[in-house]
Amino acid sequence: MFELFKQLSAKKKSVIMNNDTNDQTKVNIPGKSLTRTRFRLAYCQSSGKERAHNEDAIFVFLSVLLGVESPRSFGIYLVADGMGGHQSGEVASRLAAQAASQYLVDKISCATIFEKKIIPEETLFGFLREAVNEAQNLIREQVPGGGTTLTLAMNLANKFYTAHVGDSRLYVINNNSEVILRTKDHTLVQRLVDLGQITEQEARTHLQRNVLYCALGQIDPFEPDLDKFQLNVGERMMICSDGLWGVVNDEQTQAILGRFPSLDQTACELVKAANELGGPDNISVVLVERIV
Repeated sequence: MFELFKQLSAKKKSVIMNNDTNDQTKVNIPGKSLTRTRFRLAYCQSSGKERAHNEDAIFVFLSVLLGVESPRSFGIYLVADGMGGHQSGEVASRLAAQAASQYLVDKISCATIFEKKIIPEETLFGFLREAVNEAQNLIREQVPGGGTTLTLAMNLANKFYTAHVGDSRLYVINNNSEVILRTKDHTLVQRLVDLGQITEQEARTHLQRNVLYCALGQIDPFEPDLDKFQLNVGERMMICSDGLWGVVNDEQTQAILGRFPSLDQTACELVKAANELGGPDNISVVLVERIV
């Protein structure tokens, strides 16, 4: 199905990346921005300065579905941050990216191109849940003891549908340059914030800020957080691992996002900023901008 879908998509780009950074401070060159769809895409990744291995995974897929009455943009964008040590973490994140993306590509292409269906919103959210379940099952089967976050966005036409587990984050940057967080961290510290026991500022330096209560690979059952939104022309979406947002604060991120017109350069500058501030963790960022 996946190979046939690629043949039917006239305009597309996909990439899966992780664990290919040997130099601790190396920044991977981002993919060329896409300007033939309604959206432009850029991504960048680094192992950081203190980690010898990269346990983050990025997957991006941007295409146009041509098997329907009118062409529709279709994209998948995700960041997975692996846990459980070098081998387990990098395998878990890669498996999550692989399983979730393949499930969604198969389901959307089959329903849209071959069955020529208009997919109801409830069904799309069901696909996202099942994509997360596919990733969970594959991790539990192949790398017991490993785990990963997963923050995923899928766009169909001009709407974005998201699934989120863990503490990677998804932001929307609106046309007023406001950076709006669309996900909630599944961490013990965030629960303390929600309960009013600590402040957001205190949470940034809390000793347990990276302790998750929900992640792929865990034994206890969980439900991913689901959401939807639209981007207006000129607005951007950003998905990133905590190696970025945990180091570069909101004001610094906002300044970088507003400083560079090139999406590719913006992605690299965000990663560069995290490394300049110490680079204590793997850093991954995906940027998507609506251009028409």
